[in-house]
Amino acid sequence: MENRVCCLYRVSTDKQVDHDDKNQADIPMQRKACHRFCEEKGWTIVHEEQEDGVSGHKVRAENRDKVQIIKEYAKQGKFDILLVFMFDRIGRIADETPFVVEWFVKTGIRVWSTQEGEQRFDNHTDKLTNYIRFWQADGESEKTSIRTRTSLGQMVEEGHYKGGNAPYGYDLVKSGRINKRKHEVYDLAVNEAEAAVVRIIFDKYVHEGYGAQRIASYLNNQGYRARTGKKWHHASIRGIICNLTYTGVLRSGDSRSPVQPHLQIISTELFEAAQKIRTARSNSAEEERTVPLNTRGNSLLAGNVFCGHCGSRLSLTTNGKAYPCKDDPSRVVKRVRYICYGKTRKQTECDGQTGYTAHILDGIIDKLVRQIFERMKAVPKSEIVNVRYREKMEERKSLLASVRAEYTKAAADLETLKGEVIKAIHGQSAFSQELLGSLISEAEAKCAELKQNFEAAQAAYDEGQTVLAALNTQYDDIISWSEMYDTASFEAKKMIVNCLIGRVEVYRDYKLHIDFNIDFNQFSLGMDIVTIAA
Repeated sequence: MENRVCCLYRVSTDKQVDHDDKNQADIPMQRKACHRFCEEKGWTIVHEEQEDGVSGHKVRAENRDKVQIIKEYAKQGKFDILLVFMFDRIGRIADETPFVVEWFVKTGIRVWSTQEGEQRFDNHTDKLTNYIRFWQADGESEKTSIRTRTSLGQMVEEGHYKGGNAPYGYDLVKSGRINKRKHEVYDLAVNEAEAAVVRIIFDKYVHEGYGAQRIASYLNNQGYRARTGKKWHHASIRGIICNLTYTGVLRSGDSRSPVQPHLQIISTELFEAAQKIRTARSNSAEEERTVPLNTRGNSLLAGNVFCGHCGSRLSLTTNGKAYPCKDDPSRVVKRVRYICYGKTRKQTECDGQTGYTAHILDGIIDKLVRQIFERMKAVPKSEIVNVRYREKMEERKSLLASVRAEYTKAAADLETLKGEVIKAIHGQSAFSQELLGSLISEAEAKCAELKQNFEAAQAAYDEGQTVLAALNTQYDDIISWSEMYDTASFEAKKMIVNCLIGRVEVYRDYKLHIDFNIDFNQFSLGMDIVTIAA
């Protein structure tokens, strides 16, 4: 019998060099062991295949080029023995690898391991042993993966960096801690020069409505470059906007660290605002949105203005011609209009105007926004929020205290009656068991009713507290917007308008129907929905 040998070597990662663990042996060690084994057996190695960084647990044989090459050689009869360092080098997939091994044996190839001998299939016991071996290997691989994830999660929860390249905005610094391999591990530290760029990115995205592409162009035009020295790419900007690390929170999978103040580049509130904008923009088919898809161009409304006659979205257009500016005849401007997309494309039976001059429509909205700010600033917060809800909250608080006291007393009475039953059983009570049973039934019904009342009162009180907190936040937001509106860039104004206004419907002669994102009725302004005739 010829003993021509084909050897297969495999490691899951390029860094497996732990020579003390035969399951994690590196390629040179596997090769030496196989060559030594063949010398002892008097076998001749005619072919060798090597897989670097291929997981035997995750990658199936049909997707492993080297395994397919060896199978083809087996069909052609180019070797007699398949030799591996250990059988799990062939794979660790319980529902596949045993049958790959069996395929070779049935094809006439003997399968050997330097550590475990020959794998045979002479009887059912051999098949069962083979299956169990790879089932165990599969389980060990999965357990290794779980242990790794758990270990990384624990590191992060303790506030340590899990490893890898530092995100933009940070440097890697030696921590002074040593891992189990006797290597010093690294932590993150803020790189102030890069952190300044991160703050610009979030500021442009949240406060001025820039998209990732526009931010990249802005940074490149300003002379900023990525860490590689190359120009910024919009994909890198998106990655930064999504990275929780900038709030000072480290993460690994589902694990999160407490906020690390020394790593915080932006506030949690700014990051959350960015995520809301990103989510709102992600669905381009959404009919209504609270932030504009972009803030380019000199038009105040974008993405949330619709034709009142057919419901189609209005889109911006210009005829390309330039006209003298009314305020400054020496300047020429282009005529920008909002046009009804449905009517111009003949997709709807629209009886409204084809278009509306942008500066007229924007002027109406700008005037309305300024009126809202004036009315809000005219009334102190204590009057517009606290006074209105103080009496209602006091009523709910008083009701909650009263119902809680009744429920507590009823529950105590029920426990007393139950205690009396024990005495009655021992003949130590003046009340009969029948009477006590009747009293307990009544007490339980009363207790259940009072518990429902208590839970309802608690829910009403909690709801009131939530509404009060939301109103306080909304009021603060509106006042903040009002203070910055006059001096804000046009992009920032557009973001403010879209935060205030959810939908604008335009009818003939610039008659407007406006839905607000903020419930102004709660502020006694009566402007939750308004209709304006220009």
